[in-house]
Amino acid sequence: MTRSLDKASLTMLNGGDFRLDGGAMHGVVPKTIWSRLVSCDDLNRCTYTTNCLYAEIGGRRVLVDSGNGDKFPDKEKEIYGIDHDRSIAFALRELGVEPRDIDVVVLTHLHFDHAGGTTQRTPSGGLAPVFPRARHIVQRKELEAARHAHERNRASYLAENLDPLVGEGILEVVDGEAEVVPGVRVLPTPGHTPGHQSVLVDGGDEKALFLGDVVPTSVHVRLPFIMGYDLDVEATLASKKAVLGRALAEGWLVLFGHDRQHAARLGRDPKGQITAVEFVDL
Repeated sequence: MTRSLDKASLTMLNGGDFRLDGGAMHGVVPKTIWSRLVSCDDLNRCTYTTNCLYAEIGGRRVLVDSGNGDKFPDKEKEIYGIDHDRSIAFALRELGVEPRDIDVVVLTHLHFDHAGGTTQRTPSGGLAPVFPRARHIVQRKELEAARHAHERNRASYLAENLDPLVGEGILEVVDGEAEVVPGVRVLPTPGHTPGHQSVLVDGGDEKALFLGDVVPTSVHVRLPFIMGYDLDVEATLASKKAVLGRALAEGWLVLFGHDRQHAARLGRDPKGQITAVEFVDL
């Protein structure tokens, strides 16, 4: 479903479902609490979408994140519960948009479930960008983290999703908050990774914020719900307070990176805590 705004149109696309450990997804929150809100399989895995935002604004075609991609070997498919090879390119073609039509790809960060769809296998077995015309935007700190991955994050940063972009000269780094095309800004929201960024689209009559993994689902709007995958929990907490507070104060629509309920409006619960009060089709 496409949401038409005064100056932009927004469509949330599925870049592939996968399953992640429920305990890791909810951090210090015990299963007795989070299991009331989400369900899991017999391996304690919860199913999530890899949402990608397609925006048309000011004559530009912008894609935010690119999902899992279709390059996973069988072992990783089994680990992450990937039972299909649905790529973001497939989802775009369902809209009548070819990968070559995309002008800008903004990556919230470079983990495989957000950047995996940026590259593909060639018939000869090599790797090539999926969006050859597009500028691919990341924070400088994120590129540095991916280039110098350590034991804690190495499994999430895959060279196959990054090196072809560098090789073709289509990876562009920014430092801090920046406008990447008129009406589209990136806002640093570190914690999950050092260079994580969220993406704000100004549609004129409404602004929409794609949160990425700083708030991956509507459940994670609650401040204590912080993923065990986050490298700096205190930084995530600070980012959540800042960006959700701003979104509430300015009436932004918030878009989630991994929730089947794609978008929501924020409000406060009886205790005064920020929460999702209305879900919106997108």
